[in-house]
Amino acid sequence: MNSLERRSTFALSSIFALRMLGLFMIIPVFAVAGQTYQGATPALLGLAVGIYGLSQACLQIPFSLWADRFSRKPLIIIGLALFAIGGAIAALSSSIYGVIIGRAIAGSGAVSAVVMALLSDVTREEQRSKAMAFMGMSIGLSFVVAFSLGPWLTSKVGISGLFWVTTLMGTLAMLMLLLVPKVKRHYRVAPQGYLAQLKQVLAMADLNRLHLSIFMLHLLLTAMFIFIPSQLIKYAGIPLAHHSWVYLPLLLISLFVAFPSIIIAEKYRKMRGIFITAVIAIVFGLAIMALGFSHKYILLLGLGLFFVAFNVMEALLPSWLSKAAPIQSKSTAMGVNSSAQFLGAFCGGMIGGQLLSWQHIAWGWGFLAILALIWLLITFTLQQPRYLSSLVVSLPDTKEITEWTSVLLAIHGIEEVVVMPEKQVAYLKLDKQQLNEQTRQQLSQLINQQLAI
Repeated sequence: MNSLERRSTFALSSIFALRMLGLFMIIPVFAVAGQTYQGATPALLGLAVGIYGLSQACLQIPFSLWADRFSRKPLIIIGLALFAIGGAIAALSSSIYGVIIGRAIAGSGAVSAVVMALLSDVTREEQRSKAMAFMGMSIGLSFVVAFSLGPWLTSKVGISGLFWVTTLMGTLAMLMLLLVPKVKRHYRVAPQGYLAQLKQVLAMADLNRLHLSIFMLHLLLTAMFIFIPSQLIKYAGIPLAHHSWVYLPLLLISLFVAFPSIIIAEKYRKMRGIFITAVIAIVFGLAIMALGFSHKYILLLGLGLFFVAFNVMEALLPSWLSKAAPIQSKSTAMGVNSSAQFLGAFCGGMIGGQLLSWQHIAWGWGFLAILALIWLLITFTLQQPRYLSSLVVSLPDTKEITEWTSVLLAIHGIEEVVVMPEKQVAYLKLDKQQLNEQTRQQLSQLINQQLAI
């Protein structure tokens, strides 16, 4: 990656991680610490935790539809501001109802898809998977850090102080956005009406398989993290306070697997093969835990296999989605995908709670393994994504940038031009297989350099 891509990837991954850190820190402590609020009941405590995901699932698609028509950065600022304001409202509340309102407002800043779409704007196609992998790893790390930090912080500043930390995270995330350059997108095909654009995205079979994949991935993850802690205590002899020392090494191991997988998937165009292999690994990981959950090292082996495969999938899915989605509807497709992710987490929480009530633990793991097997069968028909190439060019010495981009987009094979006026550069996203000798020469003249593709 070049310096601009590295800086933008760091900033946008930090925005994602800071939001997730603020969210995850509350989860392991709220069921206990939240009992001090006026009017608190188990049902209302659950609603206070879950309503964030519900707001996210409902508003991801509207935010993403707007992001395909307007500048993405102001929308991200609005979303982060809502996240920070919601945290402040929860921090100032003395009743459970105030916390619920604050959490709902925080969740209404549903800009996950917009952040991913902006990351795809400022990275070249060839570097996209690396950037998405870095973002996926930052989310995984925030998960581990949050579950370790949340209980400690609560003991120091209380539950209201934890909500103030959420507000601080949202404010820091807004500052990180200053590191990302301003971009202006130009498409070959103009965005359609909102409803038509959403229908187009929902009618694409491969996109729906990717939406199902993110749904299943987070359903299984959430169900597993509800189901497994008691087993780590009982069968592996690991106290709850030390569970982060199980997850952190697994995250580090997954780094050594995920990044080579991403490089192979992108460089050798093996994305489908890596994807299917990761789903198979999830099936095997769950099956191993079903067969050997009562043995410490078999349980950890199954958990490790699942965790590594999860992180590979977490990095691959956004990259594949950005390739498969129509360029003019990229944010919309990511919005649908993010909604599926949060719905998956919600369903996973419901299923995980039910599994805890089952007397036979093996049946619980077996049930999750069967769900993963059904997922594998559905996604096995996925087609290899379309691979575009990127070209970094300097902007011409003219003020008619719009006219220049229009001439570029008239060339068959040029799909999108992303202009960064502050840096005086543009990214051309193209299908080099559609270029012939004449269009190559025409493109060389327009960008004032010889093509090396």
